[in-house]
Amino acid sequence: MENTTSTSLQHQFPCTNCGAKLEFAPGTDSLVCSHCGTLNKIAIAAQGVPWLDFELYIRELPADDAVHETLIVHCTGCGAETRLAPDVTADRCKFCGSAVVAEGQSKKAIKPIALLPFIVNKAQADTLFHQWVESLWFAPGALARQAERSGIDGAYIPSWTYNADTTTQYTGQRGDDYQEMETYTEFVNGRPETRTRMVTRTRWRSASGVVQDRFNNVLVLATQSLPPKQANKLQPWDLEHLIPYTDEYLSGMSCQSYQIDLGNGFTIAKELMVPVIRQSICSDIGGDHQQIASTSTEYADVKFRHLLLPLWISAYRFGGKTYRFLINARTGEVQGERPYSALKIGLLIAGILAVIALIVLVAQHAK
Repeated sequence: MENTTSTSLQHQFPCTNCGAKLEFAPGTDSLVCSHCGTLNKIAIAAQGVPWLDFELYIRELPADDAVHETLIVHCTGCGAETRLAPDVTADRCKFCGSAVVAEGQSKKAIKPIALLPFIVNKAQADTLFHQWVESLWFAPGALARQAERSGIDGAYIPSWTYNADTTTQYTGQRGDDYQEMETYTEFVNGRPETRTRMVTRTRWRSASGVVQDRFNNVLVLATQSLPPKQANKLQPWDLEHLIPYTDEYLSGMSCQSYQIDLGNGFTIAKELMVPVIRQSICSDIGGDHQQIASTSTEYADVKFRHLLLPLWISAYRFGGKTYRFLINARTGEVQGERPYSALKIGLLIAGILAVIALIVLVAQHAK
């Protein structure tokens, strides 16, 4: 199995006009010069994004262009592994806000093969962040100031996506509804009367069979540094717009390593496949009701890609805890963690109780 690692700021790119350092301009297909403002268009490879053979890479990382050695630094706060820019010895972790010291370690890993470039730019991300903070009910009064100081950063998160053919053997039961006349007794004016009615009953019989499913682009986020609930709600990602990986799109951005490796990623992908497989089994069983007793699934022709997905992220600390705010930099979908003000909630409860007490008092005086 491979070690986790990261890619970030692989190279520095000089401006074609003045030679100063270029950074990717979100929402464009260009690098922008912070010195003279010149846009330098990124050359995108004409070839498509290939799929790699899962079985080949799961046995042992091959010595090919899809694998590299890179120097990473580890955040003790959230476990994120990233690479600092050249000449930087310390920085704030973009994923949890902790301080990261540049004590690098070289690791071998699968390189990203494709990415989704940023569409939402920095100004748009700042606006979404401010709107979100201002919309929070029962937030501490100092939250907006603390979040403002933390700011928002562009970052790429790692992910795996899998293709697979599945063959599943199953056993279970099929339930078919039928109508039957039922006799019952009902009391009318204190006297029993015999009546009849139609009722629905279910006849069960054993079922077994084999179903086949084809899965495409089963996406697994390969990070453990972001809150799973919020990170998963950033979906869907428009994977049909993937472009071949190139370092230029990472210039000026942070990029996390994959903390969930290829094999464990596929284990998660299998769990994501289960509802689809169960639906196929139920359709194969037929009838009005289905019960699944056992399943056994085989996976064939498994392919994968290592992808980078773009986020705007703010990691801020408040009351000794870390909170993350995330924006899908393709769609603008917003998700975030937030603290609550015990004082504001307490005042609300006290106010409600006071109103209830006043209503009771008025009612008593009215009697």
